[in-house]
Amino acid sequence: MSHHVSRLDRMKSKVSLVIFPETHLVPCRDLQAMPVDAQWRWHATGERPVFELRRHLPLPGWHMLEVAMAHDRCNVAMRMHLEFGGCNEPEDVILLPLKHGRITKQLFFVRPGLKALYLAPMEAGGYFTFLHFRIAWLTPRFAHDRLARRLARLHETWRGMPQREVLSELKQQARRQKIPWCSLALDRYRETFVWMTPLDGYSHWLKRRHELGADSVRRIVEKLPCAPTISVLVPVFDPVVTWLRECLESVLTQSYPHWQLCVADDASTNPEVHKLLEEFAERDSRVVVVYRPRNGHICAATNSALAVAQGEFIALLDHDDRLPHNALFHVAEALHRHPEACVLYSDEDKIDEHGVRFDPHFKPDWNPDLLLAQNYISHLGVYRASLVKRIGGFREGFEGSQDHDLLLRATVNLSPTQVVHIPHVLYHWRAACGSTALGSDQKSYSAEAGLAAVNDHLLRHTPGARAEPGRYPNTYRVHWPLPDSLPLVSLLVPTRDRIEILRPCVDAILERTEYANLELLILDNQSECAETLAFMRDVESRDSRVRVLRWEHAFNYSAINNFGARHARGEILGLVNNDIEPIDEGWLGEMVSQVCRPEIGCVGAKLYYPNDTIQHAGVILGIGGVAGHSHKYLPREAPGYFSRLHLAQGMSAVTAACLLVRREVFERVGGLNEAELPVAFNDVDFCLRVRGAGFRNLWTPYAELYHNESLSRGRDDDKAKKVRAASEVAYMRRTWTDQLVNDPAYNPNLTLEFEDFSLR
Repeated sequence: MSHHVSRLDRMKSKVSLVIFPETHLVPCRDLQAMPVDAQWRWHATGERPVFELRRHLPLPGWHMLEVAMAHDRCNVAMRMHLEFGGCNEPEDVILLPLKHGRITKQLFFVRPGLKALYLAPMEAGGYFTFLHFRIAWLTPRFAHDRLARRLARLHETWRGMPQREVLSELKQQARRQKIPWCSLALDRYRETFVWMTPLDGYSHWLKRRHELGADSVRRIVEKLPCAPTISVLVPVFDPVVTWLRECLESVLTQSYPHWQLCVADDASTNPEVHKLLEEFAERDSRVVVVYRPRNGHICAATNSALAVAQGEFIALLDHDDRLPHNALFHVAEALHRHPEACVLYSDEDKIDEHGVRFDPHFKPDWNPDLLLAQNYISHLGVYRASLVKRIGGFREGFEGSQDHDLLLRATVNLSPTQVVHIPHVLYHWRAACGSTALGSDQKSYSAEAGLAAVNDHLLRHTPGARAEPGRYPNTYRVHWPLPDSLPLVSLLVPTRDRIEILRPCVDAILERTEYANLELLILDNQSECAETLAFMRDVESRDSRVRVLRWEHAFNYSAINNFGARHARGEILGLVNNDIEPIDEGWLGEMVSQVCRPEIGCVGAKLYYPNDTIQHAGVILGIGGVAGHSHKYLPREAPGYFSRLHLAQGMSAVTAACLLVRREVFERVGGLNEAELPVAFNDVDFCLRVRGAGFRNLWTPYAELYHNESLSRGRDDDKAKKVRAASEVAYMRRTWTDQLVNDPAYNPNLTLEFEDFSLR
């Protein structure tokens, strides 16, 4: 296409005809074109693959970069470098995090004097194919509108503000700072694209953190009305001596002064260990060392340390791990805010033999179902000492997963407010070759101990439930018992025409569902297609489990399902989209076994797009401004963030595309919101009301179905639909303001822009 566009053409169009397609890109480093019949178009052969745009360069002004890529990595971010003339001219760098197979767009501005444009499609080696690529010139008015819209939707400063006010405020700030307002606007706009994966971006993320200094900590501690002593328990057996020294030093140098270090040496054979422990005991009177006469393994050693603990709280520290300088201060500060706390835990990362930190684990708040599936709490674990002593300390026979066993016993009778998550990295877990590195035998030993701990817990508190090994090491699946008398499940399927999606849905449910006691209610919303009407008559006549109910009103998803619920006969209601197809026959039995638990409210399923990528793995509040789907677009077999794609867990909300809830719970909260949420977010709103009524919502990966998302309703692309959608967004932000930015099933250090658990 022509590189030159008249001024009149630019004024008339929102997006001009100046388009730069993929064919303009020329590989210049670490890139190899693949054979025509290969799965991928390109192979990034090194860590710095780069294309160059050679044929033409974008004109000065506003542009939109649009990219969609298929690739073989979990996360990909593309970088575009704009180089300008002159030695002192800074280059512009545009970062574009990509979603799997989906078009991602970002505005950028080209200053005069552009000399070169380079594109790095990914940040490491791998295979990829461009599904879509273009750079399009924009009119200023169109660009400003898009910029303000994004800031109003995603930026923490302007979230929820009208777009006109966003631009006005930006211009005022720019005048005060005496800088061009477009430069300031672009800086704020790019902040919404900050993207750092735990693997690739953690070191950069750490550089942006600001810890309190010693003087600030001291002033805060002096003002605390209660400053409890925290006894740090360290069981020791033949560690690497230099790592033991680092471990003990990390306690002695804590900014919080009210601590006790309780070390129990479990008959170490290395005399240097004894010598080092004596040194630390002499250095500080708060250090107490117990020498065990014979090796009793970690549970016995930790109990020996516990026996000499004098603090109101105990913290657990392995003999080669480290605490950051302010770890115990953050614990004390959390106890000030939550004086009722009995168990506290923090986020954690790993540290190698060179002291480099990596692989952070940013955890959710208290999540009892996730704890059954995996000891996600782990480090740093802090417990009220009286509670630990009352339950008998650490139990021998659970070595390898002794912390998991302790947590299950310690939390069983606690309220959610008594288990406190501290969203700071307060523990550095040593992950290097050495005396404590776990070999395959030890990993198996640990997994078996964890499975025994979970099954012991279930036997004591939920007879009939049992756990089995999960797909990944140290993960577990709990099978919950079904009631002796199977409750009737009423599956509500709203539909209008679209026989090509309704027929596969209904047939798959009827033919591919092992759970026998169900009824399927097809809620017909003014279908006119003769073939669709004939199919509904036929399936109703040939299968007694099917009923067709007519809804002769305008489309309102909430009202249709409330109507279906009033006519349903089941004790359990299932909200099911008409484009859902079960994959395994046990899907409904799994969901029923979960929803019959009295503490559980809504239960959601694992849904896939037809191309076997994740469509739904639970809802995360705040993503995209209101809510998004966990792990969206990841491959079906991907483990997810710390294996969470394969673990049953509590979620704040789940999608109504496939949701089960007991009728009593549905009626208690008044069903779906017909007035304010006729189409979107009614499931999120419903789940939050269910949670507010005291129930836990749950997502299970063991009910798997395909979902052709929103095929029957279509897109919100006309004026009336856009007005309605904006109204629904406004209602959610107005009603659930705090919850949308503080999802307890997520972590405040993780992004609210993408669904991939990348860093904020």
